[in-house]
Amino acid sequence: MPNIKSAAKRLRQNEKCRVFNRMRKSRVRTSENILDDLIKAGDKEAVVAGLTKCYSELDKAAKNGVIHKNKASRKKQRLAARVAKMA
Repeated sequence: MPNIKSAAKRLRQNEKCRVFNRMRKSRVRTSENILDDLIKAGDKEAVVAGLTKCYSELDKAAKNGVIHKNKASRKKQRLAARVAKMA
């Protein structure tokens, strides 16, 4: 338990950030899993829509510092390659 007022505030801030970061990472993983299912199903239009959604989630996570921008770029590149391979 913090003894200093600023340390208590920092504890509260860290908890809020932790929850937000977990939520954002979870959204990224969920969108990737949905895209996997769409690729397995083979519906081209749905896959393109899912890829766009996945790109959006990755960009948002990178913008907020939840994941590194290069990691987001790498994931986007690999997802695009899988979609291209499907087509």
